[in-house]
Amino acid sequence: MATVCYRPEGLEQLESQTNFNKSELQVLYRGFKNECPSGVVNEDTFKQIYSQFFPHGDASMYAHYLFNAFDAAQSGSVKFEDFVAALSVLLRGTIHEKLRWAFNLYDINKDGNINKEEMMNIVKAIYDMMGKYTYPVVKEDAPKQHVEVFFQKMDKNKDGVVTLDEFIESCQEDDNIMRSLQLFENVM
Repeated sequence: MATVCYRPEGLEQLESQTNFNKSELQVLYRGFKNECPSGVVNEDTFKQIYSQFFPHGDASMYAHYLFNAFDAAQSGSVKFEDFVAALSVLLRGTIHEKLRWAFNLYDINKDGNINKEEMMNIVKAIYDMMGKYTYPVVKEDAPKQHVEVFFQKMDKNKDGVVTLDEFIESCQEDDNIMRSLQLFENVM
């Protein structure tokens, strides 16, 4: 029985929809097909690939949230187009596009707000991913403290949720966040 392989849209269309040129898209596609011969990646495969980057921790929950952010259509699989669209934003998007993408990652239930539970889930997933052997050693209550600081800074109107506008405004006021958003601009 033959395996059905997914083929992406034409490169010209992807080139017009992303910030990559044709030769960059070809390189990305070869790499994607190397890891995902069927042309699509499901969540389990995504978790396996992602966990290789964090051998001392448990990356499964963070990979789950990241997968959901890449799977814009919420179809349960990430096609090459989804992958390239996300990379295009993360590597070459405007500050606003990058912040919107990050907000979408944190807005787990997709209601347009980030609440403390969602932020706690993401922060705990990041701490789990980094592993128990970090230096300096992470205190047990560090995730909770991180979330409290986040909300003090970002929940401008103190209503218990962070909106997209509050998120973008707060991030743009923070020099460290702005510098981190520019780290990957010259990749590829």
